[in-house]
Amino acid sequence: MSKEIGITSKKADDLSEWYTQIVTKAELADYAPMKGFMVLRPYGFALWEQIRQYFDRRLKESGHSNAYFPLLIPESLLKKEAEHFSGFTPEVFWVTQAGENKLSERLAVRPTSETIIYDAYSKWVRSWRDLPLLINVWNSVLRAEITATKPFLRTSEFLWQEGHTVHASQEDTDKEVLLILEYYRQLIEDQLAVPVLTGYKSEREKFVGALYTTTLEAMMPDGKAIQMGTSHNLGQNFSKPFDIKFLGKDGQNHYAWTASWGVSWRLISALIMLHGDDRGLVIPPRIAPIQTVIVPIYYKTGDQETIKQKSQSVFNELTNAGIAANFDNREQYTPGWKFNEWEMKGVPLRIEIGPKDVEKKQVTLVRRDNKAKAAVMEEEVVSETKRCLEDIQSNLRAKAKAILDASITNTDDYAQFKKTLSERGGFIHSCWCGEVACEDKIKVETGATIRTIAFNEQASGKCVLCGKPATKMAYFAKSY
Repeated sequence: MSKEIGITSKKADDLSEWYTQIVTKAELADYAPMKGFMVLRPYGFALWEQIRQYFDRRLKESGHSNAYFPLLIPESLLKKEAEHFSGFTPEVFWVTQAGENKLSERLAVRPTSETIIYDAYSKWVRSWRDLPLLINVWNSVLRAEITATKPFLRTSEFLWQEGHTVHASQEDTDKEVLLILEYYRQLIEDQLAVPVLTGYKSEREKFVGALYTTTLEAMMPDGKAIQMGTSHNLGQNFSKPFDIKFLGKDGQNHYAWTASWGVSWRLISALIMLHGDDRGLVIPPRIAPIQTVIVPIYYKTGDQETIKQKSQSVFNELTNAGIAANFDNREQYTPGWKFNEWEMKGVPLRIEIGPKDVEKKQVTLVRRDNKAKAAVMEEEVVSETKRCLEDIQSNLRAKAKAILDASITNTDDYAQFKKTLSERGGFIHSCWCGEVACEDKIKVETGATIRTIAFNEQASGKCVLCGKPATKMAYFAKSY
């Protein structure tokens, strides 16, 4: 594969350029004519579908259902929840005209769906028997990210899921928030092999309008954090303005409690940055659209039909065993070209079948993660492929966990805090007094924000900035 087609930037030297080349040359996405937007290509959409299918199955197993709500939201609905509205106003796209006619009320292109959904919930929820109401939506939202866009990471339109649930009590809502947070953790760590820190957002960083926000934070190779997903207890902050009430078992009317939660295709950006190398993508097997690709190797015309038949037989075996396989029988490309292309696309495992393999009744397995090769007898191809894929999954997660662990610096010395962020980045685990003034000053002076406040971790020390007794243990970092 020529330099023009292959990756020309080194990950360690220029992560931003390397990332952009991975996205476009591995055919995940392309740039749209409008600034801030991107086109999701079939391979990129297949990767998103893998994420969606896994998480959608988990939701349905726990009683959640999918629905769909309008793209356009009347401005009057957004204004019903003033804090939420003011938080999103700078990012909103507005529709002001329909054809040649000016609209009597501006319509927002949804930046998130709380307001349009809760307007419907106010009509659907009547009694305690209607609760919990557990609805999820797969859609796209638009936010005006025009100036500094990057595919999958920060774009004006992005695909995501947003869950919106209604409950009878704070206790039930708390359980929902933590259930979904755990589902997210399993998706991100067990499927994408991206380790995360979980905890609460600070009051300053929580979702606008939420009672509290829980989060999952990952660390990238350049020392910056990515927020992978959030799960919010919205309290009664939306049910009161939208009049979501229910008749309780006690015969009295009560305002409901609501939760919301979401992840986006930003998950793909973390997967690219964390696992990819200078040859292209590296996709964990459990989330890979293609888990193994079979490449026949012909040396002379007489070999072709025999090798083709053997390759087809192996493909059938793997497919019947539930392995997502691809038989690359394109005659217009050489085996070497195919090797490079599938490495670029991050397919976890390659199976080579040449004349000697047919003669010895074997196949050759080549791993994407560490380039290791192994000859496997025909009768073991399914079992060895499964074993190898699980080993690749474990290896990628272990390597990523080592990166996360190495990125954490424990310090209550502000000079070291600033020096570490300046020189290597990563998470800084420090005591914090809980005061917004200290949080703001740290952000101004270092560019770092509180990414998460660890669950059930007692503070024992003094605030890293002001020296007052600490009330929280926080993880600070610069972020995307």
